[in-house]
Amino acid sequence: MDIRITGLPKIRVLPKREGEVDHAASLFHADEVAERAIRKIRPGLISIFGVQRRLATISVLALTVWLFVHVTFGANGMMVYRAKRAEVLNLQKEIDSLQKENDRYSKQINDLKTDPKTIEKEAREQLHYARPGEVVYVAPAPVNAEPSRTNSAQK
Repeated sequence: MDIRITGLPKIRVLPKREGEVDHAASLFHADEVAERAIRKIRPGLISIFGVQRRLATISVLALTVWLFVHVTFGANGMMVYRAKRAEVLNLQKEIDSLQKENDRYSKQINDLKTDPKTIEKEAREQLHYARPGEVVYVAPAPVNAEPSRTNSAQK
């Protein structure tokens, strides 16, 4: 399908009136003025841009160093994290050992309440009970002898 538009009027250029300013010429003059101004301030802009880049690089470097120090040694840093982790592991071990001891005591209490052999064993050991016809021998408690004092210890 071919669509052709024909019969459009041609664009006419109107003649200039007297006293009318040529806009194209004034724009060309403004471009020249802007170009001259840019040429004058370009060295200053280049030095400002260089200083800006250096400051940005130094700022990023300082931020990186501060962030590294904070992550490593800060209040919630890696050093504190490792210390707390070791403390948690030690406390977990202590909890496990106390739980085992608690279980052992619970079993012993249950046996003392229900098992006649355990009750008899404790009565014989702690209270020195004996069955009829048995004789209980109790050894005297050992006497702790104090070491003899000598004159050399007082000097």
